[in-house]
Amino acid sequence: MVTVTSEAGSRPDPRRWWALGALVASMLALGFDMTILNVALPTIAGELGATTGQQQWMADAYIVVFAALMLPAGLLGDRFGRRRMLICGLGVFLAASVVGAFAGDVNWVITARALMGVGGALVMPLAFSVLPSLFAREEQTKAIGAISAASALGMPLGPIIGGWLLNHFWWGSVFVLNVPMVAIGITACVFLLPESRDPAAPKVDVVSTVLTALGLGALIYAIIEGPAKGWSNALVIGGFAAAVVLLGALVLRERRGTRPMLDLSLLSHRGFLSNSLAATLGMFIMAGLMFLLPQYLQAVLGTDALGTGVRMVPMMGGLLIAAKSAQPLVARFGARSVIVAALVVLAFAAFLGARTDVDSGYGFTALWLSIAGVGVAFAMIPAMGGALGALSKDQAGRGSGLLSTVRQTGSALGVALLGALVAGAYTDRLATTGLPGPAADAARDSVVGAHAVAGKLGDQALAASADAAYIHGMDLALLVVGITALIAALLSAVLMPGPTKAAPATPELAPAGADA
Repeated sequence: MVTVTSEAGSRPDPRRWWALGALVASMLALGFDMTILNVALPTIAGELGATTGQQQWMADAYIVVFAALMLPAGLLGDRFGRRRMLICGLGVFLAASVVGAFAGDVNWVITARALMGVGGALVMPLAFSVLPSLFAREEQTKAIGAISAASALGMPLGPIIGGWLLNHFWWGSVFVLNVPMVAIGITACVFLLPESRDPAAPKVDVVSTVLTALGLGALIYAIIEGPAKGWSNALVIGGFAAAVVLLGALVLRERRGTRPMLDLSLLSHRGFLSNSLAATLGMFIMAGLMFLLPQYLQAVLGTDALGTGVRMVPMMGGLLIAAKSAQPLVARFGARSVIVAALVVLAFAAFLGARTDVDSGYGFTALWLSIAGVGVAFAMIPAMGGALGALSKDQAGRGSGLLSTVRQTGSALGVALLGALVAGAYTDRLATTGLPGPAADAARDSVVGAHAVAGKLGDQALAASADAAYIHGMDLALLVVGITALIAALLSAVLMPGPTKAAPATPELAPAGADA
């Protein structure tokens, strides 16, 4: 049994609820960060001249680093003190937010996002692991629920708050928002949290951590840069080759290790594997759509930032509905039936959305987006519970870490793959004949860039061509989503264990543990 040493006595600290409130504020900031940037991307692209690929990196830099470092970050806290490492994580997140807020160059924004991923990877697991040192066992469920709810609530609120900030302040305000909430968290950790550690925790596997970060980074690089550089480009091919080698080496190392950081043997459990795939698909689709839709709403439909945030709510609302309704449905019909039905609903929504054209208004978008949100949520939430429910109690901790890692990987791939598909289709379809070279290059970089060029030149034909080209790419991406969801529904029907009446506990909604 793990022994947790704490500098606090056995008597509950009356200040523990204040400490929990500060942790909730910090987790709310992480929840915001999963979605708030998506609304800001078109504005940042216009202000800093970011290409579609650079916008993808702004979203994915955080996710890739987060996925690679989350497990070793938890081990660092176990070995060197959870309070100490939690303060370090919050400090890194705060400093990176300041860098992002005042960045004058796209590369600095990407760097800030990567550093925020470092901070987030430390904060997410450790915010949960410090709770036993604060609360008695009978109070821990309430505390875990409060932190989980804060992380989940930040996701739908992020686009709305981000949109309001962008309408009233400069784009850096979406980063500044983190500063006061994280500062409160740091202050509470310093003065209210007792120190705790696990002397028996395994050492951090530095080699596996590096292989994970470099392998995922190489894969995402190749996917994002493919449309711009060409899929036959040496750097793109080299990125794919490096990803295969690095991730292959990671798998071999983890399978041979006595105490692996990622316990890949858990994938031999059919229930864990099939549910993990369904949960990862949900993150893949949600992250991809959260990246693509703000550009459509702002550049094509002409919605302002706040309007864009409000118009994203139908998709995020599906998560809130499923959080309340998923467990009773699983109890009545079984997880497999609920997940398969949800994936079919998601496929229908995607095929419906793929019929979007230049004359479609937001009403049509709200229709298919609402259906998609329900489909994603009712597939993802029961799948998360089903994956962990398929494991024994002594496997639950390792399973949670592996599930969180693959879900974050799914988020990164959703932004990269669907973004690359749209970028390639957009570039191929955009008409730039007659434009000066620099203007044509700027128009091809992104739909936001095309509208900026069209505005300067008074070229309405270019704006119309950009709108049509982007919608064409988005429709192709939605077709891919629909086909993938149908294949996943078929695989889930075949691979998932039979119906069970046991309702799994609803896990937190945010990526990693929110856990994008």
